[in-house]
Amino acid sequence: MKNIFALIVLALIFTVSVAAQDSSDHKHMDMKNTHHDMKSMDKTQQEITRNIDPKTAASIKEIVGYYLQLKDALVNDKSKDAAAAGKEIIDAFEKLDKNFLSPEQKELYVEVEEDAKEMAEHIGDNAGNIEHQREHFDMLSADIYDLVKEFGGGQTLYKIYCSMYNDKKGAIWLSESKTIKNPYYGKKMLTCGTVEEEIK
Repeated sequence: MKNIFALIVLALIFTVSVAAQDSSDHKHMDMKNTHHDMKSMDKTQQEITRNIDPKTAASIKEIVGYYLQLKDALVNDKSKDAAAAGKEIIDAFEKLDKNFLSPEQKELYVEVEEDAKEMAEHIGDNAGNIEHQREHFDMLSADIYDLVKEFGGGQTLYKIYCSMYNDKKGAIWLSESKTIKNPYYGKKMLTCGTVEEEIK
């Protein structure tokens, strides 16, 4: 009799345990699905807010990609690689089809394009003169910042500020990572900088 009673108690404990686990799994799945839905909603809302044609978005992403290559080359004190990336930036700007831009977008883009291509040209033509390249990277970074604020960059970017550069007037750059790797000083002062903004 005692054995039968013990078996009944064990069966009840097992049933309650399985029910609790099942409930926990459903709550976890619901939270996961909700998180996914929110991420999808955020992305859709960003695209609607910016109203960017997919071909334009792809072209801007390409420009940003070469800008990040340029940034990395300067971080690693590689002037020739920086020059090559500068030339790629010019080509990427020239490939963007402006027919997909609204009048307001076109006005901003043309303004940024003209200045950014001039800065990239200085960088591309000065392999071996990394300090000159860094001077123009300062101004190019401001242009690319304006570009991604309007059109997005195709990925999460971080605006980072170095207060020491340019006789302590300061300068910004964009990075795909929060980790500070300073393109203005390279190995001399690699970790100088502060993350100021996350751009999605």
